[in-house]
Amino acid sequence: MTPSGSLGTGGDAVRAGVSPSARSSSLPVGELVFAVLMVGLGMFAVAGVFAIHVPLGATVGPRVFPIFVSAILLASAVAVLVGVLRGKRGAAEEGEDIDTSLPTDWLTLAKLAGLIVAHLLLIEPLGWAPAAAVLFGGVAWSLGAKKWWMAFLVGILLALVVQIVFGGLLGLSLPWGPALGWLGRMF
Repeated sequence: MTPSGSLGTGGDAVRAGVSPSARSSSLPVGELVFAVLMVGLGMFAVAGVFAIHVPLGATVGPRVFPIFVSAILLASAVAVLVGVLRGKRGAAEEGEDIDTSLPTDWLTLAKLAGLIVAHLLLIEPLGWAPAAAVLFGGVAWSLGAKKWWMAFLVGILLALVVQIVFGGLLGLSLPWGPALGWLGRMF
């Protein structure tokens, strides 16, 4: 809000330490990328709804809730995209605990992306819990855990709890893998 009580980017930009003219002249690449990705995700979700099999004779089928969520996601994403293109930008938070003068830590981002890919590739051969343990422990290590072995130990315990609750008790299809196949037969 500006002092006059109306919304505008000028007051927000001044409070953020950026002059309104400098703020409006630069292209908000990050905000545009986010908005376009969200529009794409919304379109993907809407298209995915029509791949859901609906039993014959069902009056309210399994598509109702996904259609609702997909429509809200797509409408919100389009609204954000239009707002960004019209010059509305998010104000920088004063309470952010980041140092904007430092460059992006691309090595940490690469580690995190690699761990996600490794998780996806390890689910089938190892099972969900061991793959998730590698992901949880690796993410903690990448983000600076002091005791890397403790991060992996907590990752193993957390993955086992999730595997047992969701894969065993709730019956979701999380592969047990060769190491935990004996545990899967108990459920």
